[in-house]
Amino acid sequence: MFRFESDRDLIESFRPRDLRVMEMPPGLTFPLFVRDYLAWTETSGLRVYLIFSAPGSRQPIGIIFRRDSMGGENVTRMCEWCHHSGASSEVTMLTTDVTNKRRVGISLCADLQCKERLEDAANRAGRHTLEALEQLRARMFRFANEALGIELEPAA
Repeated sequence: MFRFESDRDLIESFRPRDLRVMEMPPGLTFPLFVRDYLAWTETSGLRVYLIFSAPGSRQPIGIIFRRDSMGGENVTRMCEWCHHSGASSEVTMLTTDVTNKRRVGISLCADLQCKERLEDAANRAGRHTLEALEQLRARMFRFANEALGIELEPAA
């Protein structure tokens, strides 16, 4: 869980290279408490924004993904974070820039609403959602760390 005191705090959770395409979600009020993660889609639908913290950390990490077309074929895919299976309109390739010449991608829920899907599955199975949400945030951080080189700042 983490807290944003202002829009400036939220913006600073993203990498400097992402700020040129930053679009704030409508209707946010501050201070803003985020329990697991915050995700929203740009008005054009081309970009998906994610802010999360690694398990055991309160440091917010922001990533801006671009929705990339994977062709016209409508096949079933699986989200690498929540393991939801769906048509290519539900689960798609989301990419983000590492450098000016390198981009990485991962197959994810197009709207990044993995939390709701995990909570629904846990409720149907009669399980608690805490462990599933911790694993989800761990997968998010593993991607940020391995693909983008994002590391946690040492605790103050």
